[in-house]
Amino acid sequence: MQYVKVTFATASQEQSDMLVALLAGAGYDGFEEQGNYLFAYIERPEFHAEELRPLAGDRGIVYETEIIPAQNWNALWEANFEPVVVDGFCTIRAHFHNIAITTPYSITITPKMSFGTGHHATTQLVMAMMKDIPLESSAVLDFGTGTGVLAILAEMLGAAAVLAIDNDEWSVENAIENVAQNHCKNITVKRGSLEDIGSYKADVVLANINRNILLQYMRPLYALLNAGGTIIMSGLLVADKEIILQAAADAGFQFISNSEQSNWIALLLKKIIIT
Repeated sequence: MQYVKVTFATASQEQSDMLVALLAGAGYDGFEEQGNYLFAYIERPEFHAEELRPLAGDRGIVYETEIIPAQNWNALWEANFEPVVVDGFCTIRAHFHNIAITTPYSITITPKMSFGTGHHATTQLVMAMMKDIPLESSAVLDFGTGTGVLAILAEMLGAAAVLAIDNDEWSVENAIENVAQNHCKNITVKRGSLEDIGSYKADVVLANINRNILLQYMRPLYALLNAGGTIIMSGLLVADKEIILQAAADAGFQFISNSEQSNWIALLLKKIIIT
């Protein structure tokens, strides 16, 4: 599969964060930042040049595109992927890293063209929240699993069953590989979205995805949670907080807390028990 790489010349971190959020909603599934440049990747059949004008061109952001073979992405990851330590709690490393592990949990992944290597603020925010929610013996849904790192951590924290879903074939293949590499036994990886999970009910939902998808699926997410269940939502900019919380409240969720990092935000909510 060939990919289109779009290089944006960004003026600030805030502008780069805004672009990532907008592009993720448009189907881009890989991002890199180097200085004042943001690199975004999308499968060639999903690329539509005309979408870039309202997202970037009309905002005065200069960009250029190029076509690259997918295997070049893997080489890029392996050349640049560094271990990540999240909140002194979990280390994420590649199989080729030979480092001393000083955290209670350690996840080994093969970095490929999937979102969720642990470097992005949203992944770190969700993982930090996970250590403080009840996962022991729970049923978990990882919505938009990417590399599978959140699903893997959920099992490590005691989840009895984890359903990890993603609509991207590359991500699904990568997640399956990473699940096996971490010797997980309770994770099922499936390609698709909420419409494809049947009657699955969850005690915990991990939804590190994007604003548009969360708004689209807010009520279905509420419906699939068991009474008193917990959901962590991320893939969100701080500026998205109010619209997401309003939609969540309308669906029946109760806001518990939030955390922020580098202009990104994660929200912790519960399904209200109606008596």
